Order: sequence, then C-alpha cells, then structure tokens
Amino acid sequence: MIDFYVLTSPNVQKIFLMLEELELPYRAIPVDVWKGDHFTPEFGAINPNRKIPVIVDRDGPGGKPYTVFESGAILMYLADKTGRLLPADTAKRYDVIQWLMIQLTGVGPTFGQFVHFSRFAPPGNDYSASRYRTEMLRLYDLLEARLGTVPYLGGAEYSIADIATFPWTRNHDAQGVKWADHPNLGRWFDAISARPAVKRALAKVDAITSSRDVATDEAKDRIFGRGQYARG
Repeated sequence: MIDFYVLTSPNVQKIFLMLEELELPYRAIPVDVWKGDHFTPEFGAINPNRKIPVIVDRDGPGGKPYTVFESGAILMYLADKTGRLLPADTAKRYDVIQWLMIQLTGVGPTFGQFVHFSRFAPPGNDYSASRYRTEMLRLYDLLEARLGTVPYLGGAEYSIADIATFPWTRNHDAQGVKWADHPNLGRWFDAISARPAVKRALAKVDAITSSRDVATDEAKDRIFGRGQYARG
C-alpha cells in the first residue's frame, strides 16, 4: 500500500496518473495547502520541503516503508519499482529522462509562474506576466516540434515524460494556446486523454475539494511568501 499526500495541482495529478496506470494500491490523503496543512510538524516530518505530492511506500526497498517527495523523483521511483514507463535501454531511458527534465525545470516552473502572475499577483506586474507568457509559448512550440518527430515525448512509447507534462497542458485554452495551431500536441493530448487510467485519475482529482476559493489573504501570503512572510 502507498500513502499518497494530495490536493489538485498538476504535480499531484502526475502521480495520480502514474498510480492508476500502474494499478498500484494507494490511499489518497488530502493536504489542504490553502489552510496551511503542509506547515504542520507532522507533514514537515514527511517532507522537509513542505510540498505535495509525497508518497510513503509501505512496501519499499527491502520490504520497509520508504518516503519519496518531489514529483519527478516519485515518477522515477515508481517506474523503477514496477519496471514500467521508463525504458531499460540506456539511450531510450535517457531520451525519456531528458524530456522529463524539460517538464521539471522548464514547463512546470514557467507555467506555474504564468498562472501566479495572471491570477494572484497585484497590478503592476506587466513585465513578469509578459516574460512568463513568452517563455510558456516558447515551450509549447518546443513540445509541438518534438511531437512532430515522435508519437510521445520520450520516443515511440508512452512514458513518465508524458505523464509529467500532460497535466500542465490541460489548461491550454485558458493559456491562449489552441490545438488547431499545435496539431502534434493536439494529437498527443487526445491520445493521453483517452487512456482508461487517465480518465480514472482525473475523476479522482476532480472529486477533491480544497479551501482555495475561500482562503484568507494571510493564508495566500503564507503560501506565496509575500506580505509579512516575505524575506526580500
């Protein structure tokens, strides 16, 4: 059994997709960051970085419980645990890992900052909003070009690179990106959306509730490290 600490962010969605694809038994444990659940001592003992997702594999290496945090590390751990969705062949394996890193170091941070400056930042951040939108669109173009040469980001087969990236593209319409202008991405997106495991995972994500819409300004300040919590 795997204990899986969750809410609804794209990084959490990745792990739902992976666990459903692998059909591993797991228990989803909500951590409402909008209420500050991740700042409790109990959660800090599980993840010193105080972020979700986190898993605790009760049947880890040597049959002992093992904790993994950071979504990319979790995907790689589960792939190695099951021997699936990450090729054993060295060249094919690193094709997948390279595109996984594109998501972890490029797509995730950039798309996340675009959302932050679009939805949560006060007025007067035109430069930041423009910078992240420009980089976001560049990354969409990069993914489009890659998917013009291979069926999936890592190559011929569906892999953790696709699982990591797909959740970040679910809001493409709101981001101003149309699949009509990105046909390779549209084909890839539709193929992943049709997978039974993906449908099961997203249904579970959609059933999760949080206090985001009623979060206080202080709660948002604490999450975003601003106001009285700023260290600049």
